[in-house]
Amino acid sequence: MSPYTDRAIDRRYRRALAQETTYPEDLTGAALGGALPAGYDRQERRVRLGEGADVFERAAASVMAWGVQRGSGFAVHPGSPPAAGTTALVIIRLPGLPVPRLVIPCRVVATVSEEDRVGFAYGTLPGHPECGEESFVVVRDGRGAVWFEVRAFSRPCSWYARLGGPLTRLMQRAAASRYLRAVAAAVGAGSGSR
Repeated sequence: MSPYTDRAIDRRYRRALAQETTYPEDLTGAALGGALPAGYDRQERRVRLGEGADVFERAAASVMAWGVQRGSGFAVHPGSPPAAGTTALVIIRLPGLPVPRLVIPCRVVATVSEEDRVGFAYGTLPGHPECGEESFVVVRDGRGAVWFEVRAFSRPCSWYARLGGPLTRLMQRAAASRYLRAVAAAVGAGSGSR
């Protein structure tokens, strides 16, 4: 029997509900704006999705339905819309196998729902290979262009993330690229990432 049955996922989820984030409380929400904190690996990436209200609304709907993660090939448990204080497990599967490779517990620490800015940030919980925070935000600028932005700060928390060193950071950058492509695909946008 696989250690990652539905019951095992439910147990991991219940355990994550009772845990606190693995980084300082005063940094909660930092990925949503302002300067990213020193002492962490930091990344800021974005892709231009197009222009106008329709593109903005489709991108925002995708992000707020875990479309970033799902579009990147990850599963999300339980999958309810991100809201501040909710807990989720992001499940990375091996291609072609039903067994998860990594179950990553996260807590949604903040959301933003403004006329020209929609998204959320989640922070790491015990069991996540990193400690830190990541945000996923759709922004419409003053000229009407719509962008999807990923901002993150993290540092290794698990032995295997520390051992991975530069490879771990490379994998994080690859994941961010997948996130950008997932939202661009959800709205039918082309390139333009940076």
